[in-house]
Amino acid sequence: MFKPCVCKQGSRTLVLVLVLIAFGAAFYKVAHRPPPALFRLPAITRTGNAAAEFHTHFVSAQQNIATHAASLVELKDGRIRAFWFAGSREGAQDVEIRSAVFDPQKNLWGPESAIADRADTQRALLRYVKKLGNPVAQRAADGTLWLFYVTVSLGGWAGSSITAITSGDDGASWGPARRLITSPFINISTLVKGTPYLYSDGTMGLPVYHEFIGKFGELLRINSNGEIIDKQRLSSGKTTLQPIVLIRNPQQALVLMRRSGSSPKRVIATRTGDAGQHWSLPAATVLANPDAAISGVVLPDGRMLLALNDIEEGRDSLSLVASTDGGTTWETVYQLEDQRRGPVDLQHYVQTAAVLARATEPDITDPDAYAKSAQRNKCEGQSCLYEFSYPYMIQAKNGDIHLVYTWNRSFIKHVEFTPAWLDQQIGKTGNGEPH
Repeated sequence: MFKPCVCKQGSRTLVLVLVLIAFGAAFYKVAHRPPPALFRLPAITRTGNAAAEFHTHFVSAQQNIATHAASLVELKDGRIRAFWFAGSREGAQDVEIRSAVFDPQKNLWGPESAIADRADTQRALLRYVKKLGNPVAQRAADGTLWLFYVTVSLGGWAGSSITAITSGDDGASWGPARRLITSPFINISTLVKGTPYLYSDGTMGLPVYHEFIGKFGELLRINSNGEIIDKQRLSSGKTTLQPIVLIRNPQQALVLMRRSGSSPKRVIATRTGDAGQHWSLPAATVLANPDAAISGVVLPDGRMLLALNDIEEGRDSLSLVASTDGGTTWETVYQLEDQRRGPVDLQHYVQTAAVLARATEPDITDPDAYAKSAQRNKCEGQSCLYEFSYPYMIQAKNGDIHLVYTWNRSFIKHVEFTPAWLDQQIGKTGNGEPH
C-alpha cells in the first residue's frame, strides 16, 4: 500500500516555523523600537598646532605580507591608535588584526602588535572562524573602546558576521570576542568599514553593509551592552556598499556609499533631516568611484572633507576633495597619490615604489625592501599595478586630521595635517578641480 512521505510534510512544517519565528522577531523589533535620538557631534577644541603642517609615515612595518583596511581612533591622552588586518594573503587563516599607536608629540608610530586572530576569536565565539578582516573602532559614551571586525565561518565575505571586542584601557588589553546579532534569521552577510558614531542618548551608530544576494547599506544602533536595538536600511538592490555617515548637525547627515557594479560609476548618496528617522532615495553624486571605499569628516565650520579614489577605473590615484555646500559640489584640494598609468613593467614598478616609499618615510633604511613587498602583492609576472585604497579619516580633538590607507596592499600609510595646512590648500589660487 502506498504511504505518503512524511518528509515533505515535516520540511514544510519546519519552514513554516522558521518563517513565523522570523516574522515574530521582526514584529517584536518594531513594537519595541527605541525612541529616536539626535546625532552627537564630535568635540573639536582646535587648541593644537596652528601652523600649516603635513606629515606622512608608514604605520605598519611587517614586510612581504598582505596588509589592508586600516582604521583609527583617538585615545584619551591625544594619541592615535590604528587597526588593520594582515597575513600571507587576504582571507588566509593566518590573518590577524594588528594595532599600533601614534604619538603626535614625538611624530612617531610605536611598534605594532596583534590584538585578535582567527584562533582566539574562534575560541571566544565557540564557533568555527574561517577568516577575519575590516576592523573599525569607536569610543563608547562610557569611555570603553569598542573594536568591530568581520568574521566568516562559511563561504566568502558575503557570509560574514560582525564580531566585537572591548577595552577599558585604550587598547592595552582586550576582553573576549562576542558576536553581534544583526538578524534573527541566519545572522550572516553583515560587514563593517565606515566610521562608527554616537547618538545623543549615548547609544552608538555603526554603518554596515550586505553582500549576500543584494548589496546595500544599513545603520545599526547599539546600546552599551552591545545589543542591536535598531536597524535602518539606507539603500536596496545590488549596487551600494560601505556607507560612511557625515554628520552636519544633530538632525542632518549625509551618507555616502561605494558604488558596486555597473555604471554610473559614481559615489551614491542619501540624506536625512530628522536624525535618521527618514532617508532620501539614494542618488548618484558627481564624485567618481571605481568600486572602492571612501572616508570623510565634517569640519567644525561645516565643510566636508573626503578621501577617495576619484576615478572610474583602478585604485592608483587617491584624492582629498572638499565641499562647502553640504555635499552638492566638490573640489579637489590635494592629490595624495597619483600613479595613473595602467599596468607597468616590473623594473619600472620596483624603482618607482622605492621612490614612493622613501618619500613617505625619509628615515627608512631600505626602501627597496618596501618595493619588493609591493611587488609581491601587486605584480603578476612582469606586469604590475599600483594601489592606494581603503582610506579612513578622523579629526582629533585638537583639530588635526589623521588619514590612513592601504599602500600597494603591503603597508598602511598615515597622513597627518593641520587645519591651517588644509585651509592653505583650499585657498590656493587655481588649485582644485570642481565637480
